[in-house]
Amino acid sequence: MVSNPVSIHPVSLIEMARIYISIGSNIDAETHLRQAVAALREHYGQVTLSTVYESEAVGFAGENFLNLVAGLDTDEDVHTVVGTLRAIEDRYGRERSGPRFSARTIDLDLLLYDSVVQHEPGLDLPRDEITRNAFVLWPLAEIAPQLVHPERGETMAQLWAAYDKASQKLWPVPFAFS
Repeated sequence: MVSNPVSIHPVSLIEMARIYISIGSNIDAETHLRQAVAALREHYGQVTLSTVYESEAVGFAGENFLNLVAGLDTDEDVHTVVGTLRAIEDRYGRERSGPRFSARTIDLDLLLYDSVVQHEPGLDLPRDEITRNAFVLWPLAEIAPQLVHPERGETMAQLWAAYDKASQKLWPVPFAFS
């Protein structure tokens, strides 16, 4: 009787990270938001989207912005995600030669990568905009209210409840992505 040896190969499990991305535009904003979300869906698959909010420009005089936050799962490392977001911005005409605070076709910022805390040139996790800007915190608290800020130790809902809502004007707007 001949026995067949059985090989046991370990199953490799891909670690998925939950990430949150701030999306904003004030140049042909409706078109650029749709393009950015379509690109995120094409690259990452399922994407959870907040309500779209309109806000006044922060840090410069300019047209109002449309903003939202997207949540998704990825097996990409943090630097690959940042590169992917930058490539999407470039595809849709993001101009990088102007001042830091200026009009944008599309702005994609990685806000959180799981509970990673990492501060290096070109990468701040969690991004400080989470607690500074209503157009980031409100939509983030909407889609992930129980998510704990990795440095502050408070949930997004708690941070939004304590936020000085009179400091920045922000309002939800009807928007369809289809």
